Amino acid sequence: MNVLANTLKGLYDVSGVEVGQHFYWQIGSFQVHGQVLITSWVVIAILLGSAAIAVRNPQTIPSGGQNFFEYVLEFIRDVSKTQIGEEYGPWVPFIGTMFLFIFVSNWSGALLPWKIIQLPHGELAAPTNDINTTVALALLTSVAYFYAGLTKKGLGYFGKYIQPTPILLPINILEDFTKPLSLSFRLFGNILADELVVVVLVSLVPSVVPIPVMFLGLFTSGIQALIFATLAAAYIGESMEGHH
Repeated sequence: MNVLANTLKGLYDVSGVEVGQHFYWQIGSFQVHGQVLITSWVVIAILLGSAAIAVRNPQTIPSGGQNFFEYVLEFIRDVSKTQIGEEYGPWVPFIGTMFLFIFVSNWSGALLPWKIIQLPHGELAAPTNDINTTVALALLTSVAYFYAGLTKKGLGYFGKYIQPTPILLPINILEDFTKPLSLSFRLFGNILADELVVVVLVSLVPSVVPIPVMFLGLFTSGIQALIFATLAAAYIGESMEGHH
């Protein structure tokens, strides 16, 4: 229990990590990072707007935007089926939402000139450039795979913690609580590092050098979205199968 308490406290402390100056909103007794909510709403608006435009007049033989979105859906289904198995169907919306939100968030940091929008203090950046966003996404993933395991196996799900021997109980418990740490820091670290590299290069050599780095950033941003979605699906499939 001490290990569990320390791990949860560590996750809570992570949410207080700050890199740079932030724009805060005071909501009751809570302080929230306003720039994260602003850019997250922009990303959500882009996703909803694109989907609405693409499917406003669906065709039996898809073309254009509808064809692109159907390709994306098939891609997400393939990832979900590969990692989860035959019971992947109900989890496609969750995995797809995670992938698309992270993908568009990552690309927004590479393509949109957030910094030209002036705030009273702080600056705008991709939502996934903030540790609070990545921790929230990782915790949602944790809730999802616990829910998947309990739904499939009931209380028998907790039997996995004493497999193959009860001696491994603390390690098996710790494993489940280190997964969100790994997910959140991997995504946050890569996106933050990419944006910092671009900012430094633009300040040093503003004309040519940053362009290849920005294209590389677009590639790595897409890869990070795919890694997060794949791992989320893998954790859900693992909890439903009950193996490690």
